[in-house]
Amino acid sequence: MRLVTGVLSQALASLWRHKLRSFLTMFGIAWGVASLVLMSALCDGFRQGQRQNARQIGDSIVMVWGGRTERQAGGQRAGRRIFLEARDVEVIRAQCPLVSVVAAEIKTEVSAASAFNAGTFLTLGVTPEYLALRNLPVARGRQIHEADVAERRRVCVLGDSVRKHLFEHREALGGTVTLNGYRYAVVGLMSEKEQNSSYDGWDNDKILVPQSSLLRDCPPRQPDWRPGRVQAILYRPASVRDWAAAQRQVRAVLGRLHGFDPADEGALPMWDTVESAELFDRVFNATELFLALISLVTLSLGAVGVMNTMMTAVAERTSEVGLKMALGATRRRVLGEFFAEGVVLASLSGMVGLTGVAALAAIVNALPMPALFAGLPIGRRTAVAAAAALAATAVLSALPPAWRAARLQPVEALREAR
Repeated sequence: MRLVTGVLSQALASLWRHKLRSFLTMFGIAWGVASLVLMSALCDGFRQGQRQNARQIGDSIVMVWGGRTERQAGGQRAGRRIFLEARDVEVIRAQCPLVSVVAAEIKTEVSAASAFNAGTFLTLGVTPEYLALRNLPVARGRQIHEADVAERRRVCVLGDSVRKHLFEHREALGGTVTLNGYRYAVVGLMSEKEQNSSYDGWDNDKILVPQSSLLRDCPPRQPDWRPGRVQAILYRPASVRDWAAAQRQVRAVLGRLHGFDPADEGALPMWDTVESAELFDRVFNATELFLALISLVTLSLGAVGVMNTMMTAVAERTSEVGLKMALGATRRRVLGEFFAEGVVLASLSGMVGLTGVAALAAIVNALPMPALFAGLPIGRRTAVAAAAALAATAVLSALPPAWRAARLQPVEALREAR
């Protein structure tokens, strides 16, 4: 305890004797540590914001559309249109073990009317598998069930903007709406969704009905629509680590069914949100590494300042060191004292920086977050990296002065002091 108190008092004395230099030294290390944590938290905030944005559509899902072939395959010409079909979904489900959930997407613009207002809205024909892929939460009532699809019930779930348009401030749940002249019971109301990006339009502006009911009452009116066709296929890989292998399986299966080269990406355009997330992660990781290197340069300059301050302290206390050695102090003790002083000086500076950035992060995280930004999360990885950088800085800045003090000869130290 006495040794710790002595080391701390000597460190504070060194700070007091060299006020300006000590302030600049402490500021350099504090800013270096703070910037290291701040830059990492900033990148994590944008990374998490991007992931949250992607989850508005669905978590780790892939959208597949029929395209146009760019290569000749099976004796057929390039430029041929590929149309996806409902049977493709069943084949993917049976022959692609790396796919956990797959569903067809069928949608169309439908004229909807209530007793109070009318409008035209994008209406999705959904199944339980489709709802497991897309993020379409219900705030009140219930979602479309398997029995609704199997029995082709005329039930619907309204998006929040649709509810406001058709019913204004009246109660919509339990009411009825007319879709293309057919009466549908409102069994659910979607929660208001704040979106900054969309896949096929804002979810607040959509109506959900059983897919079988949509095909019977409101089939799509596109010129190339035929019974049995689907507009897109959505799936989720069984593991995000195997997204590339799952994509190859799907391309191989559909290529065999439709007679195109699985390597022909034009025949089967895909939007893989897992692949997009990995691309963004690589960008953010590279940015984080670059900013971390800049912060480490600042931290190293602070370490040089600590080392210079301790070198000055060694020069000023040469006689003290010589007297201690003459009275029996070992080189190891002298080394330990000066080393501990340098470590305390660097650690105090680093703790000031960490406290400051933690307070700043708390203030920022309490504010409303803009789109694509999730605040300043300081995770365990960031904290460990900052602590390791601070420890390395403290050791490297304190060791040379301590080693110099320990190598002083007692007689020469006393003579130099006189």
